[in-house]
Amino acid sequence: MDNPLLILAEHAASWRGRPLPLDLAHHARRALVDWFAALLPGCKQPPVTLLAAALAEEAGSGQAICYVDGQKGPLRRAALLNAAASHVVEFDDIHRDSGYHPGSPVVGAALAAAQAQGCSLDDLLRALVAGYEVSCRIGLAVQPSHYRYWHTTGTVGTFGAAAAVALLLGCDAGRMAHALATAGTFASGLQQAFRGDGMSKPLHPGHAAEAGALAAMAAAAGVTGALDVLHGPVGFAAATSEDTGKWDRALAGLGEDHAIASMTFKNHGCCGHIFAGLDALDTLRAQHGFGWQDVEAIHLGGYGPTKTVCDRPEVRTAQEARFSAQYCLGALLVLGGVRLAAFEPAALEDPRIRQVMARVTVSLAPDLAEAYPGRRAAHLSVRLRDGRLLEHYQPTRKGDPDAPLSDEDLSAKFRELAAPVIGGNAAEYLLAALWHGDTLPGVVPLR
Repeated sequence: MDNPLLILAEHAASWRGRPLPLDLAHHARRALVDWFAALLPGCKQPPVTLLAAALAEEAGSGQAICYVDGQKGPLRRAALLNAAASHVVEFDDIHRDSGYHPGSPVVGAALAAAQAQGCSLDDLLRALVAGYEVSCRIGLAVQPSHYRYWHTTGTVGTFGAAAAVALLLGCDAGRMAHALATAGTFASGLQQAFRGDGMSKPLHPGHAAEAGALAAMAAAAGVTGALDVLHGPVGFAAATSEDTGKWDRALAGLGEDHAIASMTFKNHGCCGHIFAGLDALDTLRAQHGFGWQDVEAIHLGGYGPTKTVCDRPEVRTAQEARFSAQYCLGALLVLGGVRLAAFEPAALEDPRIRQVMARVTVSLAPDLAEAYPGRRAAHLSVRLRDGRLLEHYQPTRKGDPDAPLSDEDLSAKFRELAAPVIGGNAAEYLLAALWHGDTLPGVVPLR
């Protein structure tokens, strides 16, 4: 078998000189708009506010902007804090087939590196294309078994950050390969860290961004890595999945199909494994006009992680609520949507949501489990108090590549999430710059 790491490294390094098609550049801008939308509300919440204070002495020399505290400083500090912040409120993008949130680690690291190096916006867009491509394809090679124990955003994200930063540091294909090789032994992030309470989950993409940046910086300085770390008998794939990797699948169409052009952009502020159920409930509610008081029982049939990760009938914290199908279905009925307000203290204590939660059950649907991860569907049934049984099959999620959010949808999402944090005028200025500007984003003061 040809070495997949060398193939991916050569592809990633080629983005320095190859033409960047206008449509692909636009997809990269979409990713950047969505990343800032997820980033800004996360900047004002723990754990990143706590971590920024803990790392305050590391700010200073450097041009990379930490959006959490507005300080310029070293690349790695900005990459760590910004990537973590962009994952806090669970609105960051998804690569459906690899089960991975590439935006948080890849944009977090790439933007910090571009600012630190004084690169152009075009350089940044190229780095995003490369970082998304490398990491999403590595994710394809190890899924779905990888997700049984590992958080893909923490593990695979390390490779994406390394590829993007290495490109911006000027690494050729040889040094790009060593950046990816070192990233492979840095990759980490356990499922158990977010199966319960705690603040670890946003730290996974934060660590991936920082570790990937370190791997790239090391390679640029001449540090070498084990070039068989992806497919070797005790390498990344062997250690974190059922075999040494599905590399034929992962590398199919390389250079022709682009991961960044096939992203899912979130339409709900919670775990993506609940989305199909929420979309199904929205559809039934629109068709039949019922409210939360009318519901006697709800049953959600989903694919594997809908059951194993999101069947949480009891929640205490916002973190737990974002991963509870029971809570999110209740919040949709009571509040009309699963946005930031759904996870405020008043909502978490709302007795109406708690009443609905007690009426929700979740099970594994074998037909949906077989189609995962390529399809994220749901069977939803709602029994009303008047005796009617309403059923809906949701074949995909709004925001997936086959039901995408438009540019207008993304702009509306950005305004909703950014304006309360930086003000309406600043939000419009930043949004216009992300869509149409030709220079890197600068400091964005928080309110």
